[in-house]
Amino acid sequence: MAVKSDGPVPSRDVTRRMLLARASLAATGLAGAGLLRADSADAFAWPAAARYDAEVATAWFDLALDLVRTTPGFSPPVASRALGYAGVTLYEAIAPGTPRRCSLAGRLNGFPSPPCGPADVDCHWPTVANSAMASILRSLFATTPPASAQAITDLEQRYATRGETMLPRGVYERSLARGAEVAESVFEWSVADGGHEGYLKNFPPFTPPAGPGLWVPTPPGFLSALQPFWGENRPFVAPADASCSPGPPPAYAEAPGSPFADEVFEVYRTANGLSDEQRAIALYWSDDAGLTATPPGHSLSILTQVIRRLDLKLGHAAEAYAKVGIAVADAFISCWRTKFDHNLLRPVTAIRRLIDPAYGSLLVTPPFAEYTSGHSVQSAAAARVMTDLFGRVAFTDHTHDRRGLPARSFESFRAAAREAAISRLYGGIHFRSAIERGLQQGDCIGRRASGLF
Repeated sequence: MAVKSDGPVPSRDVTRRMLLARASLAATGLAGAGLLRADSADAFAWPAAARYDAEVATAWFDLALDLVRTTPGFSPPVASRALGYAGVTLYEAIAPGTPRRCSLAGRLNGFPSPPCGPADVDCHWPTVANSAMASILRSLFATTPPASAQAITDLEQRYATRGETMLPRGVYERSLARGAEVAESVFEWSVADGGHEGYLKNFPPFTPPAGPGLWVPTPPGFLSALQPFWGENRPFVAPADASCSPGPPPAYAEAPGSPFADEVFEVYRTANGLSDEQRAIALYWSDDAGLTATPPGHSLSILTQVIRRLDLKLGHAAEAYAKVGIAVADAFISCWRTKFDHNLLRPVTAIRRLIDPAYGSLLVTPPFAEYTSGHSVQSAAAARVMTDLFGRVAFTDHTHDRRGLPARSFESFRAAAREAAISRLYGGIHFRSAIERGLQQGDCIGRRASGLF
């Protein structure tokens, strides 16, 4: 087959690559749409990111959740940060291939303009995404075990082989380079946020304030506070002001009939009278670190399931991962600031002091202050973003299928967030005010993330 050329005739190898590329893209109906040209070895008018499916993105976020689960030190705050930076990296890497070509530079705190070549240079956006995600996850999960590190290499090679086989060499190499350069730029930005290598320092030296109603280490481990300074980290969305503040918790009081004492008795009654359904809900949303991808990973798992169900294209999926990732990351910063501003004691401490010295709950109380509930804040933030993206969508959540927990169905993202939040009351580890005000706090943070675009 003759190939038109205004310049040098392509080599046989390049011609073969061009034909393979045409054949591959013809299968998606793109070649017939006039989206390819063969003026030179690299001069294809490569389709926009919105013309490719989201397979590469969903595969990488599946792996990211496995990395959270298997890498030591990835507590919920640390996990949320990694997922936030992964989402930003994916979006920024393919932004030139989206209709708005809109970087988040200038919209995120201190985020510089990422590397960008000439406007007329085309890339193969799945290859860009593959390169970017491999690079950023290697940096964010630098201490992951060898088997998990190999999983990164294996997934990268799977998609790299596809690209190398079908693409002209210049397009392939340019796409690899763009992905890696954007990932490097995002990682360099991440280092100064206050949470860098947080997986190595989950329990820094911290002396909690002492006094009536204030947090103290809880049984059974009586651990010191996890990430007590996380609320001082740089959030993704500026500014870190009080506009999403939930206000103070109910004033500590031991007198029967006071608002605080009523909440203490509610947790005690609930924990000692769980129905089978309440017990199932508490266990489903527990999302313990080391066993699962933690609560922010659960939110990203729901997003991935919806992306696959709705058959989103790569550009739309990247926007969704960026928004939800930012929302859950900022949710943990805001929540942890609230927790250690107020340092409220946990239910187990209050109940053992005021009601029952032998009190035990279904779930183990995590080692940090009570107010607000992290589950509530991050779930509501993610739900707000997904509602803004997709509307009111009924779905069935299969996050814990491989753990043998039955899937759960919801009429909307907000319904799932409300169940995740109330699960902490059923588990016996949060007061109602921390749950309800946490939902409000998270919705505010999610609204900010949605407003970025």
